[in-house]
Amino acid sequence: MVGVFSFAWLRDRHQVHTLTLATGAVTGQYYAFGEALAKIIPKHNPHLRLKIIETDGALENIELLQIKKADLAIVQSDISVSPSIKAVSFLFPEIFHLIVRQESGIKEVDDLEGKRIALMPKDSGSYQLFWALSRHYELDETDLEAIPMTPQDAQNALKEGQVDALFQVIGLGNPSMAQLLKNPQLQLIPIDQASALKLVLPALENYQIPKGAYGGAEPIPPEDLPGVAVRAVLVTRQKTQQDLIFELTRILYEARNDLVQEFTEAAMIRSSETYRTWGFSFHSGAIAYYDQGKPSFIVEYAEPIGLIISVSVLGISSIWQFRMWLQNRQKNRADFYNLELLELMDKIYKAEDLEKLHQVREQLFTMLETVIVDLDQDRISPESFQSFTFPWEVALLSIYHRENLLINCSLKYQETKSS
Repeated sequence: MVGVFSFAWLRDRHQVHTLTLATGAVTGQYYAFGEALAKIIPKHNPHLRLKIIETDGALENIELLQIKKADLAIVQSDISVSPSIKAVSFLFPEIFHLIVRQESGIKEVDDLEGKRIALMPKDSGSYQLFWALSRHYELDETDLEAIPMTPQDAQNALKEGQVDALFQVIGLGNPSMAQLLKNPQLQLIPIDQASALKLVLPALENYQIPKGAYGGAEPIPPEDLPGVAVRAVLVTRQKTQQDLIFELTRILYEARNDLVQEFTEAAMIRSSETYRTWGFSFHSGAIAYYDQGKPSFIVEYAEPIGLIISVSVLGISSIWQFRMWLQNRQKNRADFYNLELLELMDKIYKAEDLEKLHQVREQLFTMLETVIVDLDQDRISPESFQSFTFPWEVALLSIYHRENLLINCSLKYQETKSS
């Protein structure tokens, strides 16, 4: 057994674990982030590797997770997931980009009615978010011509005039988007109702696309534009090994400088505390990393725990002292009755006539009645009552013997006198 466990330990210590990450299109931010993360992981943990998979987007990524063809996936924070899917970290914001041809006459989202719009593939988060946006502006599928296609085909279709507009949710500063916007015939349209959209999709964020974000010589856009953003989220299955997710999370945060050099948007990754109320529950491995610097429950609540213990000890001590006082009080009262019994015993032995014994008997029964009342009202303990009854019975028996003695003496006296 020692040999088997030693072999297993050595194998695990030197084993290289490979996690598969479902991302998105090669030209997108998900894929670029995945490549950057895969590049830096071996530098910080030689026993961990990341394999990147190109996909059509968030919905396909979730499906790959569920059928266990991927261990990790990047999705958007607005997506609904099953309880078996757990968050590892919230990543960078992705911005709603609505790009139109100048001659299309589109100046705002309302103007999309009757137009041809290139969308991302149906399995992508961008595709789903476009319909959430259009419903807010009271547009449905019959009001426009939506054409799903790959990101590259969509951009080509827009440049060649085959569509009037393109909608894509993508990270700010994406190189392919920057190249597209250099075309003077194309224009980025503002989306200025983010706060209203949040009422329907709380995961959305207000975001401003800064002037010159896609070029500074002739600023693209020429002014700050109001926009809408959604966070990218790194997720995994609940049953993925905790230690692997812990290591991945550690590298994600502790190797941030290396990651930013490979992927600039990684600088926008924020602490998980901000997003713990956004509908995603976190994987136990990620939680173990996030909570490792937190004090233990006992340390965090040391003062109130100390106060509770002090109050409890004081309360127990007070109860104990009260019990001791009550017992002493009961004992003192029982002692008082015992002393009275001794006095009555003395009267019994000194009694010279039956009348005095009769009086003592009455006192004895009166005392018994009083003691029973005290027992009922807890003024004496049951043990004290038991110790009282024995001498009381002895006293009663002594009266009986003293009476017999006095009666016999009286009879003998009378016999002697008559003789």
